Amino acid sequence: MLTTPSKARTGPALITAAVLALGGLAAGAPAQAAVDDGLVLKYNLTESAGSVAEDSSGNGRNGVINGDAALLGTEGLQLGGTNAHVRLPNDVMRGLDAITVSTDVKIAPDQGAPYFIWGMGNTTNGTGNGYLFTTGNSYRTSIASGNWSTEQTASAGRDLARGAWKTITYTLSGGTAVLYEDGTEVARKSGVTITPGSIGGGTTTANYLGRSVYAGDKYLKGQVRDFRIYNRALSAAEVREVGYVSPEERVALDLKELSLGDTSAVSADLKLPLTGPNGSVYAWSSSNEAVVSSKGVVTRPAHGTGNADVTLTATATSGGASASKTFTVTVLEDISDDRKVSEASAALNVWDAEGIRGNITLPATGLHGTTVDWKSSNGSVITDTGEVSRPAHGSEPVKLNLHATVTLGKAKARTRFFVTVLPLPKTEAKEGYAFAYFTGNDLAGENIFMAASRGNDALKWDELNGGKPVLNSKLGTKGLRDPFIIRSPEGDKFYMIATDLSIGSGTSWDSSQRQGSQYIEVWESTDLVNWSEQRHVKVSPDTAGNTWAPEAHYDGKIGAYVVYWASKIYADSDPNHAGGTHNKMMYSTTRDFRTFSEAKVWNDPGDSVIDSTVIKEGDTYYRFTKDEARVSGCLDIMQEKSTDLLAVDLPAANPRAWSLMANCIGRNAGTGGVEGPTVFKSNTEEKYYLFVDEFGGRGYIPLESTSLENPNWKLSSNYELPRAPRHGTVLPVTKTELERLRRQLG
Repeated sequence: MLTTPSKARTGPALITAAVLALGGLAAGAPAQAAVDDGLVLKYNLTESAGSVAEDSSGNGRNGVINGDAALLGTEGLQLGGTNAHVRLPNDVMRGLDAITVSTDVKIAPDQGAPYFIWGMGNTTNGTGNGYLFTTGNSYRTSIASGNWSTEQTASAGRDLARGAWKTITYTLSGGTAVLYEDGTEVARKSGVTITPGSIGGGTTTANYLGRSVYAGDKYLKGQVRDFRIYNRALSAAEVREVGYVSPEERVALDLKELSLGDTSAVSADLKLPLTGPNGSVYAWSSSNEAVVSSKGVVTRPAHGTGNADVTLTATATSGGASASKTFTVTVLEDISDDRKVSEASAALNVWDAEGIRGNITLPATGLHGTTVDWKSSNGSVITDTGEVSRPAHGSEPVKLNLHATVTLGKAKARTRFFVTVLPLPKTEAKEGYAFAYFTGNDLAGENIFMAASRGNDALKWDELNGGKPVLNSKLGTKGLRDPFIIRSPEGDKFYMIATDLSIGSGTSWDSSQRQGSQYIEVWESTDLVNWSEQRHVKVSPDTAGNTWAPEAHYDGKIGAYVVYWASKIYADSDPNHAGGTHNKMMYSTTRDFRTFSEAKVWNDPGDSVIDSTVIKEGDTYYRFTKDEARVSGCLDIMQEKSTDLLAVDLPAANPRAWSLMANCIGRNAGTGGVEGPTVFKSNTEEKYYLFVDEFGGRGYIPLESTSLENPNWKLSSNYELPRAPRHGTVLPVTKTELERLRRQLG
């Protein structure tokens, strides 16, 4: 076997210098022999000029560098993410029954998705048609004989770290695929029936480093170097030679990249990382815990005492290796109490002051720990705590003043708000239904669509807006799922909330529950047609991995909306959300869908539950929830009831606060697996509809029962739902509202 000197993931000099600078660890690791036997091609990608990726294997299979790429010498080839890639020769896998593909990659933190790190195969009409590829999303490598549905995949089940050099290697031989990261096996797939040489019958014309074989995917953004293809599967020992990173190197690399940003004028808490992208664990210490704690909590010196300098020390540990790095933090002295109350007063706001339609938020506390005391000039219309009594329908609007006094110590500031409370709307019967939903797990489907019923027939629907979305997202993941509409108790205001999630962008279901959104998307309207600007509102705690399927119900006892959703909540000691946990239902309260109370657990039976929806009849709340762990006997929808909307169930609850009334609702009605229930009462008869999302089949299908208290859910007959509706909401509407929807969105 031929060997050559080490390829060096960050350059031998850089590694050695970093190690020496960080406390005299090993003075440079011994050179690791690079394996060359069986190379099909090898691109060092350390050229200083030109557009040729030279094949250093001696086989003459040079590549072509395209697009917004930059040559960085020993730091490899930089890919700008717009159109940069290396085009490999055609037919590069011809005749291969076995293969190894390995490269060093540093993925940019803002890498778009979906994307390939490398891909080799064919493209037909913009779609992959037989290929082999690796992506950092759910770090995986797949081989396919056709499109995505034929993929056979080895996956680590987690995303590849970004912002750090990684050596990624894939081997396939004898039907066994093995995926490695930095020389260590992370996934294995047996029973692979496709060989590299069988793809395209040996003819492949879409072979790329940094580009996907799917035309609609994103390009790779980051850096690459030392790209290799072999005609055999390297052994585990050989892969270790190519990509192993020692504990000393991991520590040196992580400390080299560790930064707290600008710490020359700190006035707020610091976020101190606990792990590095190369796997090191950080332990922090402070020279002055009273000013900056080892958890990053900042306490500013008192006003007039001057700034304070604090030294924070990060000790990185990996295996038996450790080293430290220090940061000087200058904490600014605190501002005066007078300035605090002035800033707190300026930050106050009374939303919708020109047209108030319901209870409003009058906060009792403000910025900088100030207290806020409110006084209303007309307590019979708006109380000092924000409860609103609107004038009767046909009356004139009521104008009044709200005075806020902001206090901290002896400092005070006063401000006044002029507000108008609108009269109540006319009471009208419900004569139809509106339906909001999304349509699928792709970019086109992850938007909000709407349909209108044909009069009072809850089973006959027409798509609105020509079947095109009525709302899309400009914030967060830019994907919208699970839309929910609620009407205010007064009747003339609507709130739309939705999940911030885009599976269509390439996010895996696993990563979306570990590093997913902690926000919901919010709109408001007074006519169901014209919606406000989108609001991206954080409701979940920092420990949440996802915020799924938010819904709401108004609770007259507290004069506010109860908003509830599903989240996986991870331990405080697991900031990367790498451990195991389950979805539980969380809740928060709000009056205006702007200010939310701290999230709390609402329903945690000890195993996963998602997708709750609630309807109230009389004094009883009926809750429908997807049971994901067969707590109730099956993977299906269960029905519970309680007289207290905010009753909480925890794993040890016995008996449960919400009593079980029915389970396996979908299965018993003859459906496949279902989720995403929405429930509503018929406008014309004593009947209740439960639309459920048959996620593996037909999408939404309607069930019905003549009673909530004695449920007997069965499949409705002769229904015509919109095309491909998924988890959404059906809302009873008036004749005026229905006609407006059809006229303006039809």
